[in-house]
Amino acid sequence: MVQFNIQPDSEIPASKQLFDQIQFAIASRQYPPGHRLPSTRQLAMITGLHRNTISKVYRLLEETGLVESQAGSGIYVKAQGHEGGTQVSSQLQNAYPEAQRLVQKSLDDLLARGCTLTQARELFLSEIDWRLRCSARVLVTVPTRDLGAGELMVQELEKSLGIPVQLVPMEELSKILDQTHSGTVVTSRYFIGQAEALAAPKSVRVIPVDIYDYGKELAIVKDLPKNSILGIVSLSDGILKVAEILVHSLRGDDLLVMTAQVSDMYKLNALVRSAQTIICDQASYAIVKQGIQTAKEDLIRPPEVICSENYIGSKSINLLKRELGLG
Repeated sequence: MVQFNIQPDSEIPASKQLFDQIQFAIASRQYPPGHRLPSTRQLAMITGLHRNTISKVYRLLEETGLVESQAGSGIYVKAQGHEGGTQVSSQLQNAYPEAQRLVQKSLDDLLARGCTLTQARELFLSEIDWRLRCSARVLVTVPTRDLGAGELMVQELEKSLGIPVQLVPMEELSKILDQTHSGTVVTSRYFIGQAEALAAPKSVRVIPVDIYDYGKELAIVKDLPKNSILGIVSLSDGILKVAEILVHSLRGDDLLVMTAQVSDMYKLNALVRSAQTIICDQASYAIVKQGIQTAKEDLIRPPEVICSENYIGSKSINLLKRELGLG
């Protein structure tokens, strides 16, 4: 069960704290598509916030395209793209009314030449798989302000899928899609509404990926001694901002949190020399360790470094492989 923590005395508005926590729960699939969010009354009892404040947060979530209101039933996490359960077979039949006849004729020809059904199936699947591998074009898109998150996604997808993946700023996506006749747009649920609005007119599919839920890391943060200094390092400035708010909502002013993008060596060096615990993504791990090694003569005790798992959840990567015919 998702735990909500609101710091009432914080400079960060309570509505912003709640909005970010719900958005994170959706993006990390703790609230999966179709999940019913708590009622405003339930959430008011949990958080101590006024129901009007919670209603405002739900309206904002609905405006981003992450949730939808169902009259008389409640607020639900919105299914995106392939999760909507579209009838692919009927779409194909409408677009290519002769398709089934052509497939049947090809299969009959193969059988007439002595091919077995099992062999025919393998031939069809291998040909489809080969063409998907050759034609698949994967575009990762995020807003320009958070290209670091996109770089993380590209690194992980290229490693997992074994094909080139292109990073496209959200602001340039429409222009890029005008230049391509096929492909798949991938983004996190944080940005799914923006991506679908741009891709839908181009008839290009968008697949949302779920991010890792950081349960292990949040449990560590929860148990850190009071007044500890926690360092968070990432490629992405957006990830750092969300992480800082989540940690603050969990621990308030109990912890001093220092953040640094891995490209900002000045802040990174200061963080390495001050923090007792450092949480970083895989793309930053080697540089963090190098920073600790460089500063070792100035350190009484080296900080503990915790390297997070992949930014993208493993289930999403497996789903993407199936969608692209890669596994």
